Amino acid sequence: MKKFYLMFMMLLGIVVLAACSSGEEASGGESSSEGSASVDKITAWAWDPAFNIAALEKAKEAYNGDGEYEVEIIENAQDDIIQKLNTGLSSGTTKGMPNIVLIEDYRAQSFLQAYPDAFHPLTDVIKSDDFADYKIATTSYEGEQYGLPFDSGVAGLYVRTDYLEEAGYTVEDVTNITWDEYIEVGKKVKEATGKNMLTLDPNDLAQVRMMIQTNGSWYVDEDGSTPNLAGNETLAKGFETYKKMMDEDIAKIVSDWSQFVGAFNSGDVASVPTGNWITPSVKQAADQSGKWAVVPMPRLDMDGAVNASNLGGSSWYVLNVDGKEEAADFLLNTFGSNPDLYQTLVKDIGAIGTYSAAAEGDAFAVEDEFFSGQQIITDFSQWTEEIPAVNYGLHTYAIEDILVTGMQDYLNGADLNQVLENAQSQAEAQLK
Repeated sequence: MKKFYLMFMMLLGIVVLAACSSGEEASGGESSSEGSASVDKITAWAWDPAFNIAALEKAKEAYNGDGEYEVEIIENAQDDIIQKLNTGLSSGTTKGMPNIVLIEDYRAQSFLQAYPDAFHPLTDVIKSDDFADYKIATTSYEGEQYGLPFDSGVAGLYVRTDYLEEAGYTVEDVTNITWDEYIEVGKKVKEATGKNMLTLDPNDLAQVRMMIQTNGSWYVDEDGSTPNLAGNETLAKGFETYKKMMDEDIAKIVSDWSQFVGAFNSGDVASVPTGNWITPSVKQAADQSGKWAVVPMPRLDMDGAVNASNLGGSSWYVLNVDGKEEAADFLLNTFGSNPDLYQTLVKDIGAIGTYSAAAEGDAFAVEDEFFSGQQIITDFSQWTEEIPAVNYGLHTYAIEDILVTGMQDYLNGADLNQVLENAQSQAEAQLK
């Protein structure tokens, strides 16, 4: 009996230790495919306190679900978030990772394809049809919806109406035009006013990025990884258009953000073709109130191109760690289904979301005195629905670094076909 009793106690101790060990692993923030334990706090990482962090704070106030948990918001620079995610996920551990993380749309596929098991699918949580189509292409992977689409990077052409009038044009004359027509307007505006039509930074190909998306094209094939540079007619047209603007001398060259903003705030340029997030910067020049309008982006002069494009934007993702159900619940009952929240975001932050139902609210129909009473939020929301969906893929910035050098060669007289073939070869070598 004594031996039996000792053996029983030893077995009991082993069972207890195993149970404790299992419990410690479950609480360590490691990913789990069997579901996660209920938690009383979830964390969210984002950048930009005036925009994304502020949006999360508004979401906390607007949450209308049944969950009982605290949401801790942690600010990180975007580059720091990218580094921390790559370091943690590549090591095979999610310890220390957040429950919710904001990822820029241009970078999303690189994470989803490299670490698909690290993210919690939202396919059965949100309704993809409730969001702008172009955002779904970049936030989903292999039939699963992983991201909850957030802000729209919908672009517009901001124009100085007084400069247009001096050159004999109206706002209607620059509405739904091609880039070639835009250049002709720019030449006459400069002749009449002495002002350049826009700014260009030869080390930043954002303009080319917006141009090619008007025709539903990107730097990679539909698989998101194969470089699509040589033989890409849309990209070639974008390069030609960029060079034409330089050759026609309608561009003011800038090299950083402050020079970019300073050019239109000081009245040195007649238009700003870029994402809607520039609106607060345009309105910094209060003395220019009533002298601006926003029209749809010019399109490339190609069959199938539309007057709508995008620049920037990001979406929310849930990591596959304990608390993923609570994180998904928080996103569903805020950014995923609450149109009133989006009214608040527009009024208080200037953030235009991609949740379609929100566009019907009063905040989206407000007349902006700075833009002579134009309902610019309504217009941007309409254009959001028209943006061609493209797969940004894995390598947007890496390929663009290659193309910046190619653009310099092209501007200096190199043959365009050869430039794009060289870029193709370099991209294929570097991005295997």
